[in-house]
Amino acid sequence: MATKNSQIYHERQKLQFCLLHSLNSLFQQKDAFTRAKLNAISERLALEDSDTETRTPLSVLFKPHHNVLTGNYDINVLIAALEEKGKRVVWHDRRNGASSIDLDASEDVLMGIVINVSVTRFAGIWRSRHWIALRKIEGVWYNLDSDLVAPKPFLDTEKVREFLDFTLAHGGEVLIVMNEKQS
Repeated sequence: MATKNSQIYHERQKLQFCLLHSLNSLFQQKDAFTRAKLNAISERLALEDSDTETRTPLSVLFKPHHNVLTGNYDINVLIAALEEKGKRVVWHDRRNGASSIDLDASEDVLMGIVINVSVTRFAGIWRSRHWIALRKIEGVWYNLDSDLVAPKPFLDTEKVREFLDFTLAHGGEVLIVMNEKQS
């Protein structure tokens, strides 16, 4: 269990910057990533696939990998950002369920989990996707969802598995963030 003296870093939701908040919460560090850094990654990715982009007047706001005003970054930005920090992202095969994820792996191997879920806001008018980080800190798994007022500890790894299975059953995606092994 986390000690009373430990502080769990947790960012609250602003606009659609949930990927930024999830990454900073995952790394347990303010400004592990910044809006400017994620925007730069997004711009680099857009340049790399510029042959497939069709420009319109709205392209100024709605970039291929994010929305300039609100954020809303996509999976490509997540993967590129984590790879820049020496992490590897493994997309979990939903057919296997959460029981196949080694939640007891050492922190040298498993950094955490990022999930992407469908959300409906404003009485069903707005539909979008939302990024959520889960991380084991001092032996306890936490839900670091930026929509929560505070980090929510799971009672045990079985509760984490139940949460992940629920997420998968409702169309969510589970991404396992691995620490690259040093050679």
